[in-house]
Amino acid sequence: MTVSTGSKQRAAALREELNRHNYAYYVLDQPTIPDAEYDKLFRELEALEREFPEFVVMDSPTQRIGAAPLAAFVSAQHRVPMLSLNNAFSDADIYAFDKRVRDALDGAEIDYYCELKFDGLAVNLTYEHGIFVCGATRGDGATGEDVTANLRTIKTIPLKLSDTSPPKLLEIRGEVIMFKQDFASMNRRQHEAGEKEFVNPRNAAAGALRQLDPRMTAQRPLRFFAYGIGDQVGAMPTETHGALLKKLSAASLPVNNLGRVCRAAEGVLEFYREIGALRGSLPYEIDGVVYKVDRLEYQNQLGFVSRAPRFAIAHKFPAQEALTEVIDIDVQVGRTGALTPVARLKPVFVGGVTVTNATLHNEDEVRRKDVRIGDTVTVRRAGDVIPEVVGVVLERRPDGAREFVMPSLCPVCGSRAVRGEGEAVSRCTGGLVCSAQRKQAVLHFASRRAMDIEGLGEKVVDQLVDAGLIRSLADIYGLSVQQLATLERMGEKSAANLVAGIEKSKRTTLQRFIYALGIRNVGEATARALARHFGGLRALLDADLEALQQVSDVGPVVAQAILDFLAEPHNLTVIDALRGHGVVWQEMEPIARAGVASSKIGGATFVLTGALPNLSRDDAKARIEAAGGKVAGSVSKKTNYVVVGEEAGSKLAKANELNIPILDEAGLLALLQDNERAVS
Repeated sequence: MTVSTGSKQRAAALREELNRHNYAYYVLDQPTIPDAEYDKLFRELEALEREFPEFVVMDSPTQRIGAAPLAAFVSAQHRVPMLSLNNAFSDADIYAFDKRVRDALDGAEIDYYCELKFDGLAVNLTYEHGIFVCGATRGDGATGEDVTANLRTIKTIPLKLSDTSPPKLLEIRGEVIMFKQDFASMNRRQHEAGEKEFVNPRNAAAGALRQLDPRMTAQRPLRFFAYGIGDQVGAMPTETHGALLKKLSAASLPVNNLGRVCRAAEGVLEFYREIGALRGSLPYEIDGVVYKVDRLEYQNQLGFVSRAPRFAIAHKFPAQEALTEVIDIDVQVGRTGALTPVARLKPVFVGGVTVTNATLHNEDEVRRKDVRIGDTVTVRRAGDVIPEVVGVVLERRPDGAREFVMPSLCPVCGSRAVRGEGEAVSRCTGGLVCSAQRKQAVLHFASRRAMDIEGLGEKVVDQLVDAGLIRSLADIYGLSVQQLATLERMGEKSAANLVAGIEKSKRTTLQRFIYALGIRNVGEATARALARHFGGLRALLDADLEALQQVSDVGPVVAQAILDFLAEPHNLTVIDALRGHGVVWQEMEPIARAGVASSKIGGATFVLTGALPNLSRDDAKARIEAAGGKVAGSVSKKTNYVVVGEEAGSKLAKANELNIPILDEAGLLALLQDNERAVS
């Protein structure tokens, strides 16, 4: 086989693969590989066609701009083609672009208008005499899909321009996007409704704009930014691209405010670095920046190549997604005992760093994404966010791919791993002995509202645990001045003060001791309720599920968490050791909660949903529990009240279905005030 024959076969294979990915990405809205992987395949095909021009065929992805429109929509012919941009990936690419521009314009230094490259869906809006009459997607660049009815639902697109003397016809080019916060809220609603969640904001925006029913599009939080014009009949006289955008903005078209004019290659590269640093904090997704020769006269002189303008280029950020293989799936134990499956990956360069591990979040996510050992997966890294596995490339799954099994025992200490009802995360129950949780357990135990050990802060705890001087909470009470004085920045006087603080903490209260143990879901209020209800530690240790649920602040979830904690022999051993070191409190006779019988809230179950205008979720929960109520995570026939805020989800619908009383924030506060009067 000759080199030419082999290259021809490779070009044919690349065309087939790129067309398949184009269809999945643009038509089905189901991307199969990351953009960076697509760009790599595209550049390889471009290089082959440059070397062997005879390989170029009409259906090559290099000879078209996008994908064909959906058949379900009416086609819309673009008066001026919607061209793609050539991409740059390095500083050298930008210097080469700037040189080409300057050479074509007789060597003059050039001003460029620099703007963001949104990760959304390009559209063309047609205005006649200032009235929005038609909107279309890019499609293949020459013909798009008429989505006028859907675009009219986007509130950021003006139906009438505010220009007092608009052109007879004006085509606006721009991007339909979805903000990150809107995307997260929408996916949360999808999850609560048991419906499919979207992969990313770009995918969600594209899917929303291609809904056949405009009412469905109207429910999606889409936005629009204008970044240029296509055809026009009647002048919008301007000399520069920057001035054009100002006119569009003045005509009520949304224009991003981060764009600016920069001089030469050095100026645009400075812009690139500034936006790169801001990228993670922006409210929307971008995948690069765009540089356009600012002077429109120069743009006309430079013209176009077959599929892109010569006067503009897109400078892409380092890939935030890439493909790699899952070598294994391990389980990490966090400082709070949460068990997190982590994919061990074949090293891959993504987001500017080499990634070898990526979080899989929890067991449900592993099942939902169907990630198996041996799979080829898409990995995403954005800024400082921990890399995550986005999805699996099923067509590359090997025959021997193995499913993941969540362990029933903590891989660090061997204690039972328990997944609470309604929770997504399994947790280690060996909180007092698990080395993965040791630092967190000690810090919590010593905190002001727990045992209140002054001087036992994070830096000291880190040194004590790392040096092996604290292996369990009981070891705190065996520390000597001599041991502590060896620590960094800890002299004998400081060590003596800390030992004195440790000694002082031995005399405490039962509620502080219970809270200090760090039992999951047992906060200060619950610890206080347990201490008042049982009066002594032995009664609490002997309590079963039914007895625990008789406590005013304890429901089924909290009761089970307490039982799981006390079922671990390791934890009981630590409790006994603490008592053996002299930790004591004044026990008391169990007392009934005063006023419960006459309380309007005592024993009532509340469910919170949505964001309240003034109270945080924790504040509302604390006030309900302080009044003797319970806060549950789901609505059932046993629910007494549902408190709703902004963007209330499926819980509100369930409450209406069951005819459960619904309160807003004002109603909750009024009920709490009535309750206070009733028990006073």
